[in-house]
Amino acid sequence: MSLVVGLTIIAVAILIGFGAIGTAIGFAILGGKFLEGVARQPEIAPILQVKMFIVAGLLDAVAMIGVGIALYFVFANPFVALVS
Repeated sequence: MSLVVGLTIIAVAILIGFGAIGTAIGFAILGGKFLEGVARQPEIAPILQVKMFIVAGLLDAVAMIGVGIALYFVFANPFVALVS
């Protein structure tokens, strides 16, 4: 029982950690490409900004789904029922 709970905690930490790292890398690439695009064509900055915020919302949603799954494993662990 304690092994299942311990491994679940490790899995949750990995899940949230990789989600945070992936989101950080994605935001860095997104922001860099946005600044490159605005530097090349400043007149389309508002159009690029709208698209950047849409993609940023979708990128952040992926990490929030990972956090939701992690919270599910922490508070309603389905593996504990299999051990009992």
